[in-house]
Amino acid sequence: MPTTTDHVIPFAIKPLGVRGRIVRLGAVVDDILSKHSYPDAVSALVAESVSLTAMLGSALKFDGKFILQTKTDGPASMIVADFVSPGHVRAMAKFDQSKLDSFTSPQQKDLLGAGYLGMTIDQGQEMERYQGIVPLGNNTLAEATHTYFLQSEQIPTRLRVAAGPIMTRGQKATQWRAGAIMVQHLPSEGGVSAIPEQMPEGQTSEILEDDNWVKARLLLDTVEDHELLDPTLTSEELLYRLYHEDGVTVYPAIPISRHCTCSVETVESMLRNFPIGDRADMMKDGMIEVVCEFCSTPYRFKPEALG
Repeated sequence: MPTTTDHVIPFAIKPLGVRGRIVRLGAVVDDILSKHSYPDAVSALVAESVSLTAMLGSALKFDGKFILQTKTDGPASMIVADFVSPGHVRAMAKFDQSKLDSFTSPQQKDLLGAGYLGMTIDQGQEMERYQGIVPLGNNTLAEATHTYFLQSEQIPTRLRVAAGPIMTRGQKATQWRAGAIMVQHLPSEGGVSAIPEQMPEGQTSEILEDDNWVKARLLLDTVEDHELLDPTLTSEELLYRLYHEDGVTVYPAIPISRHCTCSVETVESMLRNFPIGDRADMMKDGMIEVVCEFCSTPYRFKPEALG
């Protein structure tokens, strides 16, 4: 059945030697943002991070966790989004309102400032974590992700990402949506990579770049934000618009849902490991109060219950 929201769909354009993924998020990202009171600029940044995390995390070939995190000196000092197999996401942000107020109409690069983007793959307690870090200075999340693939996986990659509030007919309020689409080139055996760092000295990427890859990425560049966010346009229709000339193979959709790992038990266990002085700083009206940074759920405990 054609789908428009809350999923990741893997696809391939086999004649071009290209694979890809498309993400469309509606209720999931709207639910995540509804738990907070972020300014719109920060909400858009969080929504984009969720769509990127869902796209990259769903590509894991094992049960595990994918974590995307930024740490910067900009108004949005930290963004954290994670994906847990088979399709659960959550996200949060920390921001400085006074820094944000210094911009009339902040762009994403203004929000991020200088810092880094980290991507962590966690395969579980028995396995070693893998982490890749790329600089963010004057880059968007999408641009930094391109750098990650260039440096870490050395796979020619192109992606588009969008997020924003929309209002559809019959709705009484706006709803946040987010989307992303990515293509990657898999050269045939003996083919030449399109990555500039691998080019022989004196030759340019334009000379060596595979024609099929050039076609695939130029078509992807035509995707507009409204196409990724439009709830009436299915992912299958969008892929057909782009790649019908060469034929696109669409694989089963991966459903995406919001989740949070917090619970009374996990928060209580965490608090028991805190020094008594730190617990005292959390006191409010005679109770120790903790609010989950991801879902804003409040937890209250009697001090004596924690020992």
